[in-house]
Amino acid sequence: MASNPFIRALSLAGFDQFARSQGLDPNRMLRQASLPVASLHPPEDILSFQHYCGLLELCQQVSNNPLFGLEFGLYQGVDVFGDIFFLIHNTRTIGDALFELRANFSLYNGSAQIDLEVVDGVAVLSYQTDETTMAGLPQAEELACGVGMQLMRTLVGDQWQPEAVMLRHAPLAGEFVYRQVLGITPTFSAAYTGLLFDACVLAQPLDCASETLHQLIAQHLSGMERLSADETPGYVMQLLRNLLPGGRATIERVADCMAVNPRTLQRHLAQEGTSFQRLLDDTRQQLVRNYLQVPTISLTQVAQLLGYADVSTFSRAFHRWFGVTALEWCKQSGLSRQPLLLQNRMKGRL
Repeated sequence: MASNPFIRALSLAGFDQFARSQGLDPNRMLRQASLPVASLHPPEDILSFQHYCGLLELCQQVSNNPLFGLEFGLYQGVDVFGDIFFLIHNTRTIGDALFELRANFSLYNGSAQIDLEVVDGVAVLSYQTDETTMAGLPQAEELACGVGMQLMRTLVGDQWQPEAVMLRHAPLAGEFVYRQVLGITPTFSAAYTGLLFDACVLAQPLDCASETLHQLIAQHLSGMERLSADETPGYVMQLLRNLLPGGRATIERVADCMAVNPRTLQRHLAQEGTSFQRLLDDTRQQLVRNYLQVPTISLTQVAQLLGYADVSTFSRAFHRWFGVTALEWCKQSGLSRQPLLLQNRMKGRL
């Protein structure tokens, strides 16, 4: 069973539009759930699964829609799988597609796994996590059921319905409300969360299958890291890039975004042979090289984008990193630091 606490930002595909349809401000919801607004893009970024569940719970409460997660999953459909969908859609049969999904799900979700079993002619497509009491988990599990139903309808046909929908938790709304949304009343307080359907569907061929396209997409995905604990430094640097311009790039803030305490974060980073300060320096060095490529950005603006209170502090750090001043570095690199005001004057004369 997977136990890594991260998921890809792709899990929030369509969140902006769906949240607005529920009368919510998506950016406000993200901030209140300790998720950076920038986490909606790019989709390969990673997020805390705990904060993702917390976001769904918060949206359910503020929208006063107890089935927010379920309806969001139905809205997302196959978009939530990204390139994985094109991989599975080019297999030979529906069974092959679902087994391919099971094998590759950890590319996008390190906190849950998908399983497919056949018992007495009934196929069980389940969504499983190690968690049992995390706030918002019922919303996440219902979302997964909604996505699963849309996936099956895409593969089998628009009118497809499962024989049963199983949910680990007690109902979040009246059974009539569930039936309105799903067309079927779920079985609550079940041993697992998932969909049950006739196993004969698994042998149904996929008409649009292309072995060549399947191989190309598989090759593309093979270069993508599966979510694992050793991605923690990369996740920290991603958060730092988002937080630095606002001057909020502290270990306390980063740890909060990851739903861990600062001491635990330092321990994880030490196990990976690094530290928060080293990652902060590395991130700033990567960013400053990009910023200095743009001659219209002043050194004061560069300092602010890197989270420094003033240019002098930035200048001392830059000299420590590169052994020269920023202007000397630009000159050595053949970069012009022409002031914006002067550039504008020159353009006016042309």
